[in-house]
Amino acid sequence: MKTIFKNFLFLFLLIHGFCGMAKTITVSEKSSIKTIKKAIELAQKNDIIIVESGTYKEVDILIDKPLTIKANKAIIDGDNKGEIFVVKADDVTIEGFKIINVGTSYIKDYAAIRIRESQNFTIKNNIITDLFFGIYLEKSKNGRILNNKIYGKAKNEFNSGNGIQLWYSNNIEIKNNYVEKVRDGIYLEFSNYCTIDNNISKNNVRYGLHFMFSNHDTVTNCSYIKNGAGVAIMFSKFMTMTNNTFSHNWGAAAYGVLLKEVNDTQINCNIFENNTTAINIEGSNRVEYLHNDFISNGWAINSRGANYQNIINNNNFLNNSFDLLYQGQLNQNNFDGNYWSNYSGYDLDKDGIGDVPHRPIKLFSYVVNKTPESIIFLRSLFVDIIDFSEKVSPVFTPDNLVDSKPFIKQINHDNYK
Repeated sequence: MKTIFKNFLFLFLLIHGFCGMAKTITVSEKSSIKTIKKAIELAQKNDIIIVESGTYKEVDILIDKPLTIKANKAIIDGDNKGEIFVVKADDVTIEGFKIINVGTSYIKDYAAIRIRESQNFTIKNNIITDLFFGIYLEKSKNGRILNNKIYGKAKNEFNSGNGIQLWYSNNIEIKNNYVEKVRDGIYLEFSNYCTIDNNISKNNVRYGLHFMFSNHDTVTNCSYIKNGAGVAIMFSKFMTMTNNTFSHNWGAAAYGVLLKEVNDTQINCNIFENNTTAINIEGSNRVEYLHNDFISNGWAINSRGANYQNIINNNNFLNNSFDLLYQGQLNQNNFDGNYWSNYSGYDLDKDGIGDVPHRPIKLFSYVVNKTPESIIFLRSLFVDIIDFSEKVSPVFTPDNLVDSKPFIKQINHDNYK
């Protein structure tokens, strides 16, 4: 009796096990299943759909069950009529597609791939061109956006969308993506605990990366190059930015990083090179700036007011036009222990620390800030005289705004990366 029961149980599990196994459905122009929509209709949960090479003119492809959809050199042409993929299910993977000609709509914000109220998804190895929005997440979590390439044609921010956009989406990994020529390369709004790593965002109209009302996000090993502005962090807290490069963000209102109403944040071990303003700060408190390199910027740091209890230590300020612009008569920030390439003091006791405190502010920086055309006088003898007089007897800057322990030699940051 026991033997019969065991055999019956084995047979039951075997049958149901095989019935529960995922099957593979192939979409091809030469097969009976010629569209991705038809394949999704026929598929069961957790099936795999392989889309063979060819061009498929489809829009509004709804994925409402857990599926893996992979392309074998397949192109999806939206023909400028609407969205391409719309995901409304958990455990979905979209991989390897080239998506072109996403429709433009200022009401619906058409996207190449939209994830809506889903989790545990993976979007990887896709190429998206001729887009309005690229990858758009709404109220989703625990997903991955990996190794995608997004190429837009944006000329201004009013008729373009973002490359990767998150709205009320948490615990998202955005890694190894390339985004160019869209409005914002990557945009996060009300999105927390996200990891942004090893992305390149360049030539975008507005921001390479943009945060609004987002907390506990991490940005590492990324490059933000030739954007309208590099990264904007607004009304956010507990952010971390390390080992990133911000370069060649030039323009009247351009900067490497903007912080507005940002608190309890770390900006460490980054390179800011050839930006109009490397860091622009307003209303931000308890922010830590350690082991950064500021190289050949217009302004290295522009503190626009209401910034308190910030720490600016162990940074290299190298050949910037102005190392610091500070607006306000009260300084509650710490600027000690940096290297300043224009420091003119000495080190008689040979301990590597200058014996004379360094005042990093040039009075002429205030003049240029108010009247940009006056920059043509930067190297004149008159400017050198007024800058020297402000250092000797401060009138326009807080008396305690000094680096009391300036390094004599450039700081090596290799051990802190």
